[in-house]
Amino acid sequence: MWRVRVRHRTGFSYEGNVLTSFNEARMTPLTDVTQTTLESRVEITPAASAYRYRDYWGTQVTSFDIQLPHHELVVTATSVVETGLRHGVSGGLSWAELGKESVRDSYAEWLAFTPRTQPDEELSDLATRSAADLPPGEAAIACVDAVNEAMEYRLGATGVHTSGIQAWQERKGVCQDFAHVSLAMLRSLGLPSRYVSGYLHPKASAELGETVAGESHAWVEWWDGEWMGYDPTNGKPVGDQHVAVARGRDYDDVSPLKGVYSGPPSSGLGVVVELTRLA
Repeated sequence: MWRVRVRHRTGFSYEGNVLTSFNEARMTPLTDVTQTTLESRVEITPAASAYRYRDYWGTQVTSFDIQLPHHELVVTATSVVETGLRHGVSGGLSWAELGKESVRDSYAEWLAFTPRTQPDEELSDLATRSAADLPPGEAAIACVDAVNEAMEYRLGATGVHTSGIQAWQERKGVCQDFAHVSLAMLRSLGLPSRYVSGYLHPKASAELGETVAGESHAWVEWWDGEWMGYDPTNGKPVGDQHVAVARGRDYDDVSPLKGVYSGPPSSGLGVVVELTRLA
């Protein structure tokens, strides 16, 4: 078990004054059976009143609007999280059990393809070959490992709006793309699966109190009687170094900061993530 402090600062600067803006931040880590958020705060500059709620997918959202002219928006989320409270274990259901109407109805939203997770014939065929003669939990790992082996991690190869199939055709992308491609394969097999956003502490040997630079990360979870988390970018199960913030069907459900505003174009976006191991 790890205890980690996460500081995530993100913001926009504009070419002139923005008159008004309406925003949603999904930057507060989850509390569930795998982790506990001990402390959390979200600071907004310029100062704004905020309203917190849980969205449809269970993510904590900080919603706020700014009704005075501003040329910059900065949101800083600071949290302390205990991770690794329970490592994912396969639920052991069979394909026949997963195919029951009651299961498909209960998990319909995690089985449906989205524009970002729609597979093509090649990807569906790869999923079928990877899963051949394997029970669901092992088949899922085989599919995600196939993505890890086939794709190259390359910053700048894709953009925030790239779909999984576009990244797959190029065989390169970032963690968001690895997750979307994995979801396309898992859902094509009939495995309920979801996109998870959060952070990955990059240094397993970090000293207590040591602060390191990090970044937002993404991975997947599938359900075969229990939810199992797996990191397709790194080809390993989710563990102590992972901090989950949001879950959804794909990236569009979990974007860390989004909104609308009235004013001139944005001239820049800055993101800084710092992770400190406390225990």
